[in-house]
Amino acid sequence: MRFLLIPLLGLSLLGCQSTQKAGDHNAMLPVLPIPFTEPLQPDPRAQIEVARYSELLNSPELTRTQRAELYHIRGKLYDSLGLPQLAQIDFNRALKLKPDLAETYNFLGIHHTLRQEFTQAYERFDSVLELDESYEYAYLNRGIALYYGDRAELAVEDLTRFLASADDDAYRVLWLFLAQNDVDPIVAKEQLAINSQKLNPSAWSTQIVQLYLNQLSEEQFLAGVTLGVQSQKEYAERLCEAYFYIAKRHLRAGNDLKAAEYFRLTLATNVYEFVEHKYAKLELQLIRQALLQKSAG
Repeated sequence: MRFLLIPLLGLSLLGCQSTQKAGDHNAMLPVLPIPFTEPLQPDPRAQIEVARYSELLNSPELTRTQRAELYHIRGKLYDSLGLPQLAQIDFNRALKLKPDLAETYNFLGIHHTLRQEFTQAYERFDSVLELDESYEYAYLNRGIALYYGDRAELAVEDLTRFLASADDDAYRVLWLFLAQNDVDPIVAKEQLAINSQKLNPSAWSTQIVQLYLNQLSEEQFLAGVTLGVQSQKEYAERLCEAYFYIAKRHLRAGNDLKAAEYFRLTLATNVYEFVEHKYAKLELQLIRQALLQKSAG
């Protein structure tokens, strides 16, 4: 799901693979039939664009605004390549030069969320909406930050508003359900069924909702991942989404170890720009923290 990079500037415009060994229960995980032999590789075009923007940034003739925009674009490229530290450096540079870049605050808010710096994340997303109240993805990303920050009721408010902008989007339906489930699981399931009625039944993403509604078994869902796939890139993207939402489902059922394996598989796709990939890493951190607290207690 590309929510984090929307709206996404074209690369030509100016202006994690898991290394941890799996346990014995890994044998329970499915092997999908399509010939997917390696994780998604970093986009060579994006790497070339990084080099091009780096050269442009050396020009002494740039205005402050032009330099800020270049730092912002290069930061987005770094982010898409799975280089968050370099991305954050560029985003901060951009804001020092031009403090009214709404989308830059949005990216920094995401980075704070991933580091569990929730107060700073909320402030960043608030800044986005102060600068541009129509920037709808700030509601998604603030809602996700509130969800991970254990403020589910406030998360529901933001994610409900985000869904209202496109109520036929399965990913918006799913994130709202995840937040609502932390407030009232029964109401969440009822609302999920209602919201699912507006989805396109032939869309790949709708199958994820059907999985959550128990209209598809996990095996049926996984078997459908390959249907209509046109490229290895598309396949990797679907796997990234499929593994993440399966993991969340197992986590909700209390199957922490199996959830962790699916989160690791999500990371192994290397689809860095998808929210599922980004938050899979945070989910693994939260599982580790919970296990440490349990063992310490």
